[in-house]
Amino acid sequence: MLLLKLATNQIKKTFTAHSAILSYRSSYFNKELKNIIPNINNIIKTITIQNVSAQVFEIILKYIYYGIIDTENIDTKIIYKLMIAANELKLEELFIKLESHLLEFEASCYRSSYFNKELKNIIPNINNIIKTITIQNVSAQVFEIILKYIYYGIIDTENIDTKIIYKLMIAANELKLEELFIKLESHLLEFEASWLKTNFSLVYNSIFKYNNFKNLEKFCNDIIVKHPSIIFESNEFTSLHESALVSILKRDDLHMKESEIWDYLIKWGTAQNLTLPEKLEEWSLENFTTLKTTLQQCLPLIRYFHISNSDVMDKIKPYKKILDKQLWDDLKQHLILPDRPIKSMVLPPRLILTQELLARENCALEKPTQSQKLFSTILYEDHAAIISSWIDYKPTNYSLTNNPYEFELILRGSEDGFAPRTFWDICHGHANTILISKVKGTEEIMGGFNPLAWDKTKEGWMKTNKSFIFSFKDGNAQNSILSRVRKENNALHFNINKDIIGPRFGKAEFMLRSRGSDFTKDCLNMCRKSKYYERSLRNFNMFSIVDYEVLKVIKKSS
Repeated sequence: MLLLKLATNQIKKTFTAHSAILSYRSSYFNKELKNIIPNINNIIKTITIQNVSAQVFEIILKYIYYGIIDTENIDTKIIYKLMIAANELKLEELFIKLESHLLEFEASCYRSSYFNKELKNIIPNINNIIKTITIQNVSAQVFEIILKYIYYGIIDTENIDTKIIYKLMIAANELKLEELFIKLESHLLEFEASWLKTNFSLVYNSIFKYNNFKNLEKFCNDIIVKHPSIIFESNEFTSLHESALVSILKRDDLHMKESEIWDYLIKWGTAQNLTLPEKLEEWSLENFTTLKTTLQQCLPLIRYFHISNSDVMDKIKPYKKILDKQLWDDLKQHLILPDRPIKSMVLPPRLILTQELLARENCALEKPTQSQKLFSTILYEDHAAIISSWIDYKPTNYSLTNNPYEFELILRGSEDGFAPRTFWDICHGHANTILISKVKGTEEIMGGFNPLAWDKTKEGWMKTNKSFIFSFKDGNAQNSILSRVRKENNALHFNINKDIIGPRFGKAEFMLRSRGSDFTKDCLNMCRKSKYYERSLRNFNMFSIVDYEVLKVIKKSS
């Protein structure tokens, strides 16, 4: 009796089986065994099987010996892998059994009402066998994945590019595969928030084109009201779907001045009518009527009576012909006699008007208070002035009024996510950035300045003599530690494993990392003493955070 030693290539695990039984049950093994020379004792023959895991082969080996497989207690994903392996190993009977099981018990709940309807309306060919459906807007690559899901109820999102997952979600919606659609939408929201933000205009337009993405719509609207520039200043703004724009304008919490919203509305409306003259003084009554018709769903959503007098005259008056006569009369009256009743509907002011915008308008006149967090939820203006002084090597700190820099938010963990990969995806390409973190259990703020661009394609040490790390004990701007780079060749390290390691200054003088894709969870962030920077920021190496931000340092325009 000859024995066969089998080895799978994914995990180094061997199985011992009788070659005669394998040859009898499988034409694959029968062929392989004829071509293998046994070892010196003429007992052991070895076959390495490609593309089959040890878990799957162990189940197959039991089937080969005993002809039994317990599909009720095996996960559907494993059953699918078993079917693929059975086909490769020429185990025809097992393949048919597994395929039938998947079709009968696992695919029924995923059937599509779209196909059910289409197939009823199609006349088969002359042999009454083939029915043909032409599916628009779905690529062959995407449909192949969907077809496997329809048959076997399996989709491996971990090994599919995010852009393809997005296209799969669109296709699942069109093909009425509701459970698949929900699964993919949830995956994008939970694990791919940074991709959604990077491709925001594409995603936001899709929401209103298909009118079924309620969770994505909420996700996007929550971002827009806090960061309206992400859509209003994008190159795709003028191609925004009308219903999307209406949805934005309806928000009471949109963080923009009403006169700015008006400017963007006019920009969008004129872009929809390319025949309109470029110069407003050349417009005819017909041109104004065209714009009014285009904006008929949007115009009632502007809060006209909360626009300053000067902006009404400078911005609204030139386009008064697109407003109803009564509205324009009331606006003129409101300018002169603001307390007199008017006939037009007066919408309430957006919430931001009574909160942040008024604070911004008074900022130049009044010293900012600790409650005015205009650019960050962690830093205040006095922190920013000190950090700006460090950037410029100033012996004395800038004041709140002569700080030459402004800080622009690039990433906020509590909004964008705390995964290391999210950091690399969002910050990729950004140079001159401040990274700040709020330490859990204390008021301590720790961070670092990187003059170089974060680059998710690079690995290894990065050289600069301008980086530094810092801390503010108890959040107090007057109780700070500054530690400049000492070894410029080891200023920063871009780790090869960007799913675990985020920003890293020096050896580990300041580093954010996580094995669970969340900087706030596993307390693996590090701040240790080393020779690469001048001073250590704290006495305890490991710490957790409650939030972190990446801010881009921008020179103020003169």
